[in-house]
Amino acid sequence: MLKNAVLVLLHLWALASPFAANAQAPAVPAAKKELVAKLLQLQQPGIEGLARTLVEQPVHQMMQQVGLMVQQRVPADKREAMGQAIQGDVKKYLDEAFPIVRDSAVKLAPSTIGALLEEKFSEDELKQLVAILESPVQKKFQQLGGDMQRSLTEKLVAESRAAVQPKLAALEKAVAGRIGPPAKPAGAGSAAKKP
Repeated sequence: MLKNAVLVLLHLWALASPFAANAQAPAVPAAKKELVAKLLQLQQPGIEGLARTLVEQPVHQMMQQVGLMVQQRVPADKREAMGQAIQGDVKKYLDEAFPIVRDSAVKLAPSTIGALLEEKFSEDELKQLVAILESPVQKKFQQLGGDMQRSLTEKLVAESRAAVQPKLAALEKAVAGRIGPPAKPAGAGSAAKKP
């Protein structure tokens, strides 16, 4: 679902190209614009969440590679300190990059998401959307999202672990077989061959 939201946002950014900006759109009634603004306000946590995901995604990918490099290149007694230093670098990046992307997402939302809502929904449909999103039942349902996901995850992991674990071990073995043993340091072979 989150992946789809990223794709939607990227698509909407593409719509904000110079070609889209030059197109003459019919005037939108003020009441409809107010409803769209209200919807964007109600969706702001989701827009900010999307911005956070865009900022964090490359860090997660990078940290997987960094973890392997630290294991291979850093002596065991220095790994913890190295990990803390890297965590500090990551925090600095997130603290600096997230506000930039969040503010851009919030700024672009009216001209992208808002324009799409104005085009695709009637004023009556927008009123219905606002009513749904402001509904106490909807808010209660959204608040349960984390609990529902945690509950399902715990049961799913417990139920599928025994069947998946051997497959994961087989995958690790196959990948290790393809990669082969660790490379010997340069000069290690020549020292053993001295007469």
